[in-house]
Amino acid sequence: YHRWLYSNIDMIHAVTHRVKEQLEKYIPLDVLPKIEMLYLGAEAAKIDENIVMELKKKYKATGEFIVGIVGRIEEAKGQFKVIKAISSLKDLNIKALIVGSATQESYLQSLQKQVQELGLENKVLFTGFTNNVNEYMQIFDVNVLATENETFGLVVIEAMVNKVPMIATNKGGPLEIIENGTDGLFFDGSVKDLADKINVLYCDEILKSKIALGGFETVMTKFNKTKQLKSLKTIIEKS
Repeated sequence: YHRWLYSNIDMIHAVTHRVKEQLEKYIPLDVLPKIEMLYLGAEAAKIDENIVMELKKKYKATGEFIVGIVGRIEEAKGQFKVIKAISSLKDLNIKALIVGSATQESYLQSLQKQVQELGLENKVLFTGFTNNVNEYMQIFDVNVLATENETFGLVVIEAMVNKVPMIATNKGGPLEIIENGTDGLFFDGSVKDLADKINVLYCDEILKSKIALGGFETVMTKFNKTKQLKSLKTIIEKS
């Protein structure tokens, strides 16, 4: 079936060089379609400031350092790492917002139970699903991608275009997006290192601002949605 499928594909769009390499490695040469690599893109959204103000009031986000993590609530996304990291930093003026809906209610309940057992009810808040991701990001001081193997990491560039510093696992797609210390920070996947990186940005406002601006500039030059769509159109027309 797969040989038939690949032989009838004109082109595959790989979203990272790593994905392209994997496709070339595992698809047999005699049915290997043309593969073009083009990164995904993001663009600055129009922000509803009224919603931002409502969110700040709802989550009492004024004056606190807000750590965000956005995405489906499931074990692979690593929300549990953020909870444990916040627990180790609970003496600091830090709060985490876990934004997204759960694929399994039982897993969400296990995370909520963990929050209660650690005494973090006022430190870790679950927001549920939202269509206002950009407005949420406006109240973040940092956004975390804790996935072990993210193919690309669209939320990374979405945070960067909102001028929110990113902390991401040093694996997969983020390796092709972030230049460590310039437009984002990597952590090694451990809770301790995640907590250390959050603490670095908590303590160093100059570095935090530098990374926020660097991330925005990276998206504008390398991951600009309009430019990427034009490039994709050109690739398709030439195929």
